[in-house]
Amino acid sequence: MKFKLESSFQPTGDQPSAIEKLSTAIDQQNPHQTLVGVTGSGKTYTIANIIQKTQLPTLVMCHNKTLASQLYQEFRDFFPHNAVSYFVSYYDYYQPEAYIPQTDTYIEKEADINPEIDKFRLSTTANLLTRPDTIVVASVSCIYNIGSPVDQEKNLLPLAKGQIISRDTVLMRLSDLQYTRTNSELTRGMFRAVGNTVQLYPSYKDLVISMTFDGTTLSNIEILDPYNFTKIEDEGPDSTGFITIHPAKLFLTNPKTQGEAIVNIRRDLELQIKNFKDAGKIIEAHRLEQKVNYDLSMLEEVGYVSGIENYSRYFDGRQPGSAPYSLLEYFHHNAKKFNKPGFLTVIDESHISLPQVRGMYNGDQARKDNLINFGFRLPSAKDNRPLTYTEWQSRTPIKLYCSATPSEHELSLSYGSKIPTVAEQMIRPTGLLDPAVTVFPAIGQIDHLTQEVIKRTAKGERTLILTMTKRMAEDLSDHLKEKFHLKVEYLHSDIHTLDRADILDKLRLGDFDCLVGINLLREGLDLPEVSLVAILDADKEGFLRTPTALIQTMGRAARHVNGEVYLYADKTSKSMNIAIDETLRRRKIQMDYNVAHGITPTGINKPIRERLMKRDMSAPTPRIKELAEHGWSEIDDINPEALTPQKKKLLVIKLKKMMNQAANSWNFELAVRYRDTIKKLQ
Repeated sequence: MKFKLESSFQPTGDQPSAIEKLSTAIDQQNPHQTLVGVTGSGKTYTIANIIQKTQLPTLVMCHNKTLASQLYQEFRDFFPHNAVSYFVSYYDYYQPEAYIPQTDTYIEKEADINPEIDKFRLSTTANLLTRPDTIVVASVSCIYNIGSPVDQEKNLLPLAKGQIISRDTVLMRLSDLQYTRTNSELTRGMFRAVGNTVQLYPSYKDLVISMTFDGTTLSNIEILDPYNFTKIEDEGPDSTGFITIHPAKLFLTNPKTQGEAIVNIRRDLELQIKNFKDAGKIIEAHRLEQKVNYDLSMLEEVGYVSGIENYSRYFDGRQPGSAPYSLLEYFHHNAKKFNKPGFLTVIDESHISLPQVRGMYNGDQARKDNLINFGFRLPSAKDNRPLTYTEWQSRTPIKLYCSATPSEHELSLSYGSKIPTVAEQMIRPTGLLDPAVTVFPAIGQIDHLTQEVIKRTAKGERTLILTMTKRMAEDLSDHLKEKFHLKVEYLHSDIHTLDRADILDKLRLGDFDCLVGINLLREGLDLPEVSLVAILDADKEGFLRTPTALIQTMGRAARHVNGEVYLYADKTSKSMNIAIDETLRRRKIQMDYNVAHGITPTGINKPIRERLMKRDMSAPTPRIKELAEHGWSEIDDINPEALTPQKKKLLVIKLKKMMNQAANSWNFELAVRYRDTIKKLQ
C-alpha cells in the first residue's frame, strides 16, 4: 500500500521548492530539517506532498489535542485510502497518583477515560502493526509508556473461514487478549457466545465480528453493525479470507513471562521492605507490602490489575532505568516489518512542542519519588515514565520541524545537520500579504482603538484585541459594550474549552464583531474575517510579548486582504523591533512575488470546520430493523404491547447503546427521545 495524496490543489508559490528541498534531504536520511511557513501558506499541504514523495510512515506531533484533531481531519481528507490515525491522551479527566508529605495526604489516581479516544489509540497501534501506509497525528503524550509492540504482535489472533480451530479455543484466546465475556449487552471490549456463534465487539473498531463454528471448524465470519446487528457488506475478511483480532488493551501480560515477572516483583518487594525496616520506616514497609501483594494476587488470578503499567518493566524484561516502550517503538517496528528505511517525525508548532517534550520527564520523576519513598510504589514505578528529551531525539531519526516562528534550537539543529536544510514558505496561494504594522502611543489607546473597531464593524470585518491580564480583557469588553454598544466578547483560560470553540465560531459568523483575549489567539487559529489585530502594552517584555508571541499573534491578521496590526506602546521594545522587522521582511518577499507573477491578493471564504465532537441537532434517527418489521417509521411509533418480552428486552439493549452514542455526539434531544422510549418499554 502506498501513500496517495488526493487534493484539488496543486503546489504553488514557494511550495514546490520547499517540497523538493525537504523531500530530497529526507530521502537521504538527513536527521534535522525545518519548514518555516507563514500562517496560511499551506504547510499541512506541503507536508502531505512530502509524505507522498518519501513514502515513509509518518508521526505528526503537536502540542495540544485541539490542534491534533484539526490536523487529523486535514490529513484524513488528503489521504482517504491510507491509514490516518489519531493518538492523544485518552483521559477526559486525570488526577495522577501522588503523595504530599507536608500534609500526609495520599491522592489516589482518578481518571475518566474517553472510550472514543481509547478506540482511536488502539486503532493506531493496530494500523502500525499491520499497514505500511500509516500516518499518526499525536499529541506529546506519544512519548509515554504504552507497552511493547512485539508483545502486541505476538498476541494477534488471525482467523480465517474454514480454519481448524474450536469455539472454546477462540473463547480462551479472547480472554487472554483481555476481552471481557458477557451473557447480556455487548459493548466495546466484550464478547459473548450464543450456541455455536461467538460475537466480539473489538476495542479498536465500531463493528461486531460474528464467528460461527461447525464442530472444530470456523465455518463463517461476518461483520455486523454494532447497533442493528445487520451485516456490513463492505467490511469483512480480506481477499484471502483472513481477519486479524488485536488485543483489547495496550498493556498485556505474557503468560510465558508472567511467572518470572511475579518472582522478580516479589524479590524487589522483599528488598524494599528490608530497606524500609532498616531505616526504621515500619509504616512505609507495611503499606508497600499490602499494596504490592494485593496487585500480585490480581495478576495471578486475572492476569491484569489497575496500575499494571507501574510493573511494566518486569513484563517487558527491561533493566532498571531503561527507557520504556512508547509509540515510537511501534514506528520502528513498522519500518522494519515493511522494509522501510525509517519513519518521518513532523513536529508541528515546534517552538512550543519541543519545550513540552523536554519538560515531561522531570515532573513525572519528582511525583514518583514521593510515592516510592513513602511506600506507595516499588522503585520500578519510575520506569513507567515519558521519554527524556535525549531519548526522544535518539528514537526519531528523521525530523521535520514546522513553525512560523521556529526557535534557535531547531534552526541550529537543521543548519548543523549533515545536509543543512531550512526551507522557507512565505508565499500564500491567495497572494495575501503579512499585515501592515503600525505603532501607536499608549496614551489615549482605548479611545483610538474604539474608533478603529467601529470602522471595521461598519465594513463587516472583525477585530482581535490582546490584553495583558484577564481582568483587563473583561473590563475592556464591558466598556466597549456599555459605552459604545458594540458586540464584544472576551476569551481567556477561565472559559471552558468547548465554549472557546463556540465563541470563535460566533466571531466568524458575525454574532459579535470584536474579541478581547490574552494568549489564546495564537497557534492553530484560522480567522479569515479578522482584519485588525490590536496588541495593548506591546512593549512589556516577557512571555506574552516575546518576538515569537508577537509574530504568531500578528499573523492572525494575515488571512484578510485588509489585514493590519496596531501595537500600542510607550516605547519600541527589542522584541517589538524583531517582530516588526521579520513581518516586514516577509511582507516584502510576498509583494515582490505578487508583482513578478501578476497576482492580486484575494480574500479567503473558508467554511467553518466541523469539530470532532459537535452537537448535531438535525441528524436523522438511525435505522432500527425492529421498527420496519412492525411497520413503524420512528421510535415514537413503538407500541410495547405489540412486542414479546424477549423482543422488548433486546430492543431496550439496542436503544441504550444508541442513546449513549447520541449523547456522546452532543445530540441530547435524540438521546432524550431514546431514554423516554426505553422507559415506555420497561
